Amino acid sequence: MTGPEKPDDATLRAELSLFGLSDAEIDTYLALLPRGEATTRTVAEDAGVTQQAVYNIADRLERRGLVRVREYASPKTIRAIPPREAIESLSERLESLTPSLEDRFDATTPREPEIQIVKSRETARKRLHDAVAGAEREVFVAVPENVFPDIESVLRAAVDRDLLVFLLLGEADASEDSEANEQRFAGVADVVRVWDAGLPFVYAVDDASAMIGDPDFLSGPHDDKQAVTVSQHHLTGSVHGMYLSAYWPASTEVYVTDPDALPKSFDWFRQAVLHALLHRQQGTDLWADVTTQGGEEVSGSVCRVKQAFVEPSTNDYTLETSIVLDTDDGEVSFGGPGAFIEDYEADTVTLRTA
Repeated sequence: MTGPEKPDDATLRAELSLFGLSDAEIDTYLALLPRGEATTRTVAEDAGVTQQAVYNIADRLERRGLVRVREYASPKTIRAIPPREAIESLSERLESLTPSLEDRFDATTPREPEIQIVKSRETARKRLHDAVAGAEREVFVAVPENVFPDIESVLRAAVDRDLLVFLLLGEADASEDSEANEQRFAGVADVVRVWDAGLPFVYAVDDASAMIGDPDFLSGPHDDKQAVTVSQHHLTGSVHGMYLSAYWPASTEVYVTDPDALPKSFDWFRQAVLHALLHRQQGTDLWADVTTQGGEEVSGSVCRVKQAFVEPSTNDYTLETSIVLDTDDGEVSFGGPGAFIEDYEADTVTLRTA
């Protein structure tokens, strides 16, 4: 009689992700298991991440009960908890949440589907307006220029709430009159670009919801067009990423806001990156205090900012958005939510003059 079939690597990774482990955490944990216990350097080499990142990841794995970190060993080592023991502990912790979660659960509350087809132009315009009005951190909007007057006021309100706002106008000519652009777009968005042809209409809000539709869906002569809304994080990120990597760099920059006054704390990483870049473009020497997702405090002078929000782009590959600090321990890089190439995932960033 044969035992249960062992899952392949892909299945194993998918199952581990259900416990909230990121790809980098899974890589690190799976690299440690065959060794049982290893130094942080060895784990970093096996997992293909930096040793600096391993310190942060090991702390998170320890909080989940998957490893023990021997802080005072020389060199510092990480020991894997026996998997059966670790999984039983995780299961018990999840089970203990059940009564509280059931108390909060409202069985009559319907769930919004993750993907919806929108065929009504009026519905799409209302959802665009409501999405921008309800945004809490960031708004990305791409619309035909003739739709801009309809959403100008709600975009201004978003800027007044100190949101990060990107605006891309289609079927628009790039004006070379910087003063006219300043008068038209100041207070409407942080960065405005234009595209002389039609482009798919889109909005993406807070990396949480998005809509994408045919180029003339909002204002064209035909009624047979449609749009799609998505409310799942990864789908929304894909829509947002497609525009930032394809249409955004191919369009023409016509307006960029002034950098915010310092010192200032940012809890939205892309906003911190934009203003760090704008200050550096003005020759300001910056210092940053960063709180990571793991709760660590890291400070240092800002030595590089990698982005493609404004010209000239400073990143090395598409969608790279990061801040690099020169610290007492050398250069340390920070990324936003889901960062895996950088050393740390930043939670909050405070910028001040050095």
